[in-house]
Amino acid sequence: MPYIERALERKFLRMSSFFKVVLVTGARQVGKITMLKHLAEGQNRTYISMDNIMARTLAQTDPVLFFQT
Repeated sequence: MPYIERALERKFLRMSSFFKVVLVTGARQVGKITMLKHLAEGQNRTYISMDNIMARTLAQTDPVLFFQT
């Protein structure tokens, strides 16, 4: 299936050039993960989902360690 370009891509790329961390939120099933994984290909970026309970807990309890890891 071909990739569908999202309108948010330009804004995300612009924000990610200014900030080390960019949070993307929104409605379910609109392509957020697909877009992030597509844009991360070939880049030195890490994708982390807060659906992962361990990642979310670490971010809440020790944000410094969360960003270091």
